[in-house]
Amino acid sequence: MYLQALANRVPPTAYTQKDCWEMLQPTEPFKQLLPRSKYILEKILIGAASGIEKRHLSVPDIQNVFKKTPEELNREFEREGPRLAADALTDALDQAGLKPDELDALIVCTCTGYLCPGITSYVAERLNMRRDTYLQDIVGLGCGAAVPTLRSAEGMIAANPGMKVGVIAVEICSAAFYLDDDPGVLVSLCLFGDGASASIWTDKPGPTGLKAKNFDTIHIPEDRELLRFENKDGKLRNKLHLSVPQKAAIAVDKLFAKQDLSKVARVLSHAGGRDVLIAVGEKIKQAPLREAEIVLANYGNMSSPSVLFALDEYLKADHDGDLDGKDLWLTSFGAGFAAHSFMLGR
Repeated sequence: MYLQALANRVPPTAYTQKDCWEMLQPTEPFKQLLPRSKYILEKILIGAASGIEKRHLSVPDIQNVFKKTPEELNREFEREGPRLAADALTDALDQAGLKPDELDALIVCTCTGYLCPGITSYVAERLNMRRDTYLQDIVGLGCGAAVPTLRSAEGMIAANPGMKVGVIAVEICSAAFYLDDDPGVLVSLCLFGDGASASIWTDKPGPTGLKAKNFDTIHIPEDRELLRFENKDGKLRNKLHLSVPQKAAIAVDKLFAKQDLSKVARVLSHAGGRDVLIAVGEKIKQAPLREAEIVLANYGNMSSPSVLFALDEYLKADHDGDLDGKDLWLTSFGAGFAAHSFMLGR
């Protein structure tokens, strides 16, 4: 399948890591933390340990996010998720020169909240899409979701020649913020931001000239408990074990080892975190992962949209000649534990 357009959106309000530190300190949950926990937060948010300069957060009154009930948090997701997704898709449609009613299918992946019907229903209504547009929501794949969602689009297009498919990865991570003394929870709070990436795909070459192919995946259920959402007191709570950077590097390397390296022009990775990018880059011998580093610095870890933000960074730069006979290799990874990849080339 061929990429026709790619557009990314983030909420308008951005916060530096210092901003986040200053907002945290007066809150009651912060005051109840152990001294060690406060030290971890300060080290990540005030020091250079995160590799993040700023994050965009959707939830209004973000300094009081820990006071919100589970119902209030999901309402934030219900309001902000469809809005951000629809804005990104509108931009992608404009790029492709298409109207919303020309899309035959829409697939959306997310993991930071729950809606039934899913986000696709809300986006289709906002954009006045056709009533017979096929809608599919994919949940539960975590940070790695964008690539397997694109793989679903590939199968749909292969089965229905001529179909125009919109794909959106959207996360409102700020609606899943949680605070306690667990180191993984503390690190998560310092890393995640909100964002959405929308792309349009068909079976005919488009303006980008880029074709997606060779999708692959690996899942390692014995490592599931190292990285996943769990429900605590009715809220989403992220489990993040300190071994995740190494586990991510091992999983990605299993996929990368299958590639003909003479045909790989560049590796574009999900921006999971500074330590993750270091571990992955060293393992597959492709450090530094510059596009992912740029995404991490400007937006933090946005979960599923991050790898497509890295692709956008690549496309915005001048890389003429890079893809002559070579391809981009894109990889995402996360809950499961799982890793995914595909090739993108002319």
